[in-house]
Amino acid sequence: MTRLQFLIWVLFVGLMGYVVDGLGVNWGTMATHPLPPKMVVQLMKDNGIKKVKLFDADKSTMSALAGSGIEVMVAIPNDQLATMNDYGNAQQWVIKNVTHYNFNGGVTIKYVAVGNEPFLSSYNNSFLNTTFPALQNIQNALNEAGHGNIIKATVPLNADVYGSPSTNAVPSAGRFRSDLSSLMVEIVQFLNKNNAPFTVNIYPFLSLYGDDNFPLDFAFFDSTSRTITDNGVQYTNVFDANFDTLVSALKAVGFGDMPILVGEVGWPTNGDKNANVGYAQRFYTGLLRRLAMNQGTPLRPTSIEMYLFSLIDEDAKAVAPGNFERHWGIFSYDGQPKYPMDFSGQGRNKLLVGAKNVEYLPRRWCVFNPNAKDLSKIGDNINYACTFSDCTALGYGSSCNNLDANGNASYAFNMYYQAQNQQVMSCGFQGLAMETTQNASQGNCTFIVQIASSLAPVPSLSLMTAFVSVLFSVFFL
Repeated sequence: MTRLQFLIWVLFVGLMGYVVDGLGVNWGTMATHPLPPKMVVQLMKDNGIKKVKLFDADKSTMSALAGSGIEVMVAIPNDQLATMNDYGNAQQWVIKNVTHYNFNGGVTIKYVAVGNEPFLSSYNNSFLNTTFPALQNIQNALNEAGHGNIIKATVPLNADVYGSPSTNAVPSAGRFRSDLSSLMVEIVQFLNKNNAPFTVNIYPFLSLYGDDNFPLDFAFFDSTSRTITDNGVQYTNVFDANFDTLVSALKAVGFGDMPILVGEVGWPTNGDKNANVGYAQRFYTGLLRRLAMNQGTPLRPTSIEMYLFSLIDEDAKAVAPGNFERHWGIFSYDGQPKYPMDFSGQGRNKLLVGAKNVEYLPRRWCVFNPNAKDLSKIGDNINYACTFSDCTALGYGSSCNNLDANGNASYAFNMYYQAQNQQVMSCGFQGLAMETTQNASQGNCTFIVQIASSLAPVPSLSLMTAFVSVLFSVFFL
């Protein structure tokens, strides 16, 4: 390459941007009004994203990915693991969800995720006996179908499957959880036999969420105030310490060189006092800079393949782990960027490209009626609205936490109203609410107008929920 060619290349990269090698995103679809799959695929292409991890193998999603050139990890949900314990079912799954798309111009599938964090303690061992047989059957079915040399089955696991049991917890003391030890050895042996990676989800944010005494800076990559020394090795952030604890656990069972893929890593922007745009931007800036430098961890100094969690907010996710669960996206519910992010890791603070041609419902909001006479049931009505819509932004430390009582009611009423596609009857609340064309947003608290991707009943609501909604409308509104 001549000097002139090099300068032209540098200028091209500077103008167009690029994504660091090994970087992908998670695309979840647990939203009341999901963006059309083709729009999401175009969103990824516009931002140079070349890898995506899914949580299922939905036909519309896979069809949208066909011909995109984006490398895909398809998934088998936990509730299908038992079914995959039958080899015939595993064969059929591979035919339907892998072979069917494996053609020139089809979907570039690289991995199959067998379950998602199936050994979480909150699952009470529900998937303990079905995960490994499902993994075996899927990989064997991939091999039999002629895909096994290229497509590998893996199990995305939460970081709680390993730890440092010693009093002085350091990465070198990493071991698999005692109650999972023998099973993890079997899984690791099988992954190694098939040249498949160990997949782990690591969330520095959760270290803060779970412990008010956890040092804040240690959750980020630019920390200088806290270090852990382990056999002369300095750890300045919790991600490195966590990852190397896994490396040590693998080494302890004889597989210290096994490739590790980070299936989920990210930072939420709402729903908790530590979930905000500033912290998210700080976290990703440090993470992407390290990826661009091909900098791994002390025990794995080379670059790590990883998938950011996540692409878009999901307002229908369960909030049992915390209200932040619905706010992991680097894009908001409508595919618009929340903050600048430089996927190249070069520190250019480049603004992400938002989804194009998004269709919204009319610019109408549902708010508290200041002329309401009977306020005795306002609490019940807010609870009802928040039961069937997303009010997590009202929680402590969240973006709408500072609203007054009327503001809380307005926010709740509007979220329900938007979830119900602005149906007139969904803005009654026993005379406590009214429609308006004036944007009710206050400061950092955004009162959304929902996208118009779904004019049918909200997909996250069950038939019983819909029935209850009708009864409420008939008897109370």
